[in-house]
Amino acid sequence: MHYSALQILKQGLTGNKGWKPVWREPKPKSAYDFIIVGGGGHGLATAYYLAEEFKQANIAVLEKGWIGSGNVGRNTTIVRSNYLLPENTPFYEMSLKLWENLEQDFNYNAMMSQRGILNLFHSDGERDAAARRGNAMVLSDADAVLLDREGVRKMCPFLDFDNERFPIKGGLLQPRAGTARHDAVAWGYARGADRCGVDIIQNCEVTGFQIENGVCSGVETTKGNIKANKVGVCVAGSSSRVMALAGMRLPIETHVLQAFVTEGLKPVIPGVVTFGAGHLYISQSDKGGLVFGGDIDKYNSYAQRGNLPVIEHVAEEMMAMMPMLGRARLLRSWGGVMDMSMDGSPFIDKTHIGGLYFNGGWCYGGFKATPASGMCYAHLLATDTPHPNATAFRLDRFRHGIIIDEKGQGAQPNQH
Repeated sequence: MHYSALQILKQGLTGNKGWKPVWREPKPKSAYDFIIVGGGGHGLATAYYLAEEFKQANIAVLEKGWIGSGNVGRNTTIVRSNYLLPENTPFYEMSLKLWENLEQDFNYNAMMSQRGILNLFHSDGERDAAARRGNAMVLSDADAVLLDREGVRKMCPFLDFDNERFPIKGGLLQPRAGTARHDAVAWGYARGADRCGVDIIQNCEVTGFQIENGVCSGVETTKGNIKANKVGVCVAGSSSRVMALAGMRLPIETHVLQAFVTEGLKPVIPGVVTFGAGHLYISQSDKGGLVFGGDIDKYNSYAQRGNLPVIEHVAEEMMAMMPMLGRARLLRSWGGVMDMSMDGSPFIDKTHIGGLYFNGGWCYGGFKATPASGMCYAHLLATDTPHPNATAFRLDRFRHGIIIDEKGQGAQPNQH
């Protein structure tokens, strides 16, 4: 079924009885050409582009839960490409350009809203760093505007500009950035992949890999063994556990990242605003709730829930930036499971096992990277060569000293 305004009108006049399921519920076949382990945003995007862009067929996505149960439905929905390092800037700008045409590509409303992202700075040193990053963005064909204090005040007069500890001196604005509806992105990619013939198998956990003589020929699952010519793993925070089934140890730690939403408020925040003196990012949903998050919980965990210190941490930073938010009621919180790499940057690479590929280590950047990650991973699976915008995301980069430390925190995953 093709979605359109005419279709909505037709269904409304006929009692909405003609809508069909967004994707099929097929039984797994005994063999596929490609198996994607993980039915999150990256896995579904990979399957979609593998079929749509690279014209591959006989593809399955295996998801241990239901579509949207993982990180793709547990984030703060921010989409941006305001990166500094040359290994990252082309990749994330590619992703943002894919975001801009995403809904038309797979004919599904992902509620993409390019309202902009404003990164505040509070000192001369932060201003210089913002200018440097803005210049790097412009050189990679992204958009960036350096605002002074009055420029920020014009956009966001509700901020506490004269805070004695953290006075706001300006901000770096990316107007094309914004937000998208996280679960709608998963549903849209699932629907697009299904329309291309991809089998999406839910409640099908991978429990092992079939490896002989250094070559992976399939997977063992809770629904039986399935053969495959190529197996691509992208399971976010479960990366270490799943790849351990293949005898691999990854340079990754798993942490929980909490997100929060307040009660519905009248429109106040025009786009996404980040606090430069700490780590807080906040936007306002279409329902009026303020959606925000901060740092990961510093301990290792596979649980999709967090702890109270982070709530206190983000509340303090919200009060420093916007004291009026002290009156808002916190409605709910949730947690996503982050695969934090040693330098804060991801991996899209072959493994040393033939026919087995890995995509992971996305840290905080997984949601915004969804389209480019899927496209680059599909390119790798289809051609056995890395996409030009993902050549630096190698598994062996630590061995060769080619780290991509965007945040400048060194080899400490809990600091990225």
